Amino acid sequence: MPFIRTSVHHGTSSNHRAAIVEGIHQALIEAIGMPADELFNMVTSYQPEDFFFSKTFNGYARSDHPVVIEITMRRGRSDAMKRELYRLIAQKLHDEAQVDPSDVFIFVHENDYSDWSVGGGKFAMAIVQQVGQIN
Repeated sequence: MPFIRTSVHHGTSSNHRAAIVEGIHQALIEAIGMPADELFNMVTSYQPEDFFFSKTFNGYARSDHPVVIEITMRRGRSDAMKRELYRLIAQKLHDEAQVDPSDVFIFVHENDYSDWSVGGGKFAMAIVQQVGQIN
């Protein structure tokens, strides 16, 4: 169950936010095989004075409205899967939400089942080890 934090410019409309979330979600499904019902994306906005960034870092020309995506997920995806995930996120945000790929920042944080509790105060590792016995 990846947990996503997406930061957008403060003027981003709710419809545009929803298109960004959907693009990220579909990319996760296609690139890493995430189940469709695992949608957990917290969207926050930033004011211009809250995010300082280079508009030209690494040869890109960025606008004043970059989208920052942080993905926390269980360790174990290959570099090839991550490359495809990054590519698909940028493509889908461009196609579905009109976000320039130069404005897409993606960061992945990996951890293990023991670092999660996803409901009921249950230790996620115990849930994995005892499938079907969630009480």
